[in-house]
Amino acid sequence: MKIGVISDTHLPGCDEKLKRIVDRYFHDVDMIIHAGDLVDIRVLDAFGDRQVRAVCGNMDNLSVRQRLPDRLILDIQGFHLGVMHGWGTAENLEEKIYHLLGPVDCLIYGHTHYPVNRVKEGVLFFNPGSALDKRFTRENTLGILKIGDRITGEIIKIEIEKEQ
Repeated sequence: MKIGVISDTHLPGCDEKLKRIVDRYFHDVDMIIHAGDLVDIRVLDAFGDRQVRAVCGNMDNLSVRQRLPDRLILDIQGFHLGVMHGWGTAENLEEKIYHLLGPVDCLIYGHTHYPVNRVKEGVLFFNPGSALDKRFTRENTLGILKIGDRITGEIIKIEIEKEQ
């Protein structure tokens, strides 16, 4: 299974740039996970009829918070994936989220805008970075998770100049 992972889009609605990014980088995924800070629920329209799972983030408006949970545990092909946006400072953020979600095989989060793809004590910690917002980072990124016998992640740098 191939999963597109995106976070921190920070948009007031669905726009053409996001649609082009989704079409280019997520054209062959089985599912998309949005790890929060959509800002507006209409951001999900960019994913069309693809299967989407999403959580709300700290910057999301009331309509997003009313429709999306703040955390998810997904069981995919026998693996447990925990999804939560994050909050506060980046210091110890992974540990704080892991403590709330319990034992998972993969922890997917956002908030920091900084991409992470590393295994620690058997858990894949995966943050796709920010697809559109460059606060706290120099590059816009998103991620791909592949699930087979194990879970692997890949961070992809978005080539913005080609998306405009």
